[in-house]
Amino acid sequence: MKVILLKDVKSLGKKGDIVEVSEGYGRNYIIPSKTGVLADTKNLNTLKLQNANAEKIAAEKLAEAQALKEKLEAVKVTVSIKAGKDGRTFGSVSTKEIQEALKKQTGIEIDKKKIVTDVPLKNLGGYDVDVHLHKDVTARLHVTVLQAQ
Repeated sequence: MKVILLKDVKSLGKKGDIVEVSEGYGRNYIIPSKTGVLADTKNLNTLKLQNANAEKIAAEKLAEAQALKEKLEAVKVTVSIKAGKDGRTFGSVSTKEIQEALKKQTGIEIDKKKIVTDVPLKNLGGYDVDVHLHKDVTARLHVTVLQAQ
């Protein structure tokens, strides 16, 4: 008996997979527990439409991420931080401060968890910071750290 899985099943497969199971397992466990449905033509067509819709949505998200990447790489963000006379800062610039400065200066809103700093921004000057927009798209944002007045 062939079934389409509606949920991930540890020993069988992932959601959306078409798997072969024994008649008893399919009739007595998979179908009643709503873990899967019988793989007939109606359900196969439904699965095909769902997969096509999911691919379309994924392509749209990828295109949005690439457009946002181009915007971010053209922008330079400045962040002010307190510093002593010799240019040594008190603390470091956090991803939240970068997020707020980006929103304030350009109007672009990004989740602070997507901003990744390799080294702490503890000195005055310019830094390139990675912004993970999508699993395949990473933008480089230029952040300039200035002394607060």
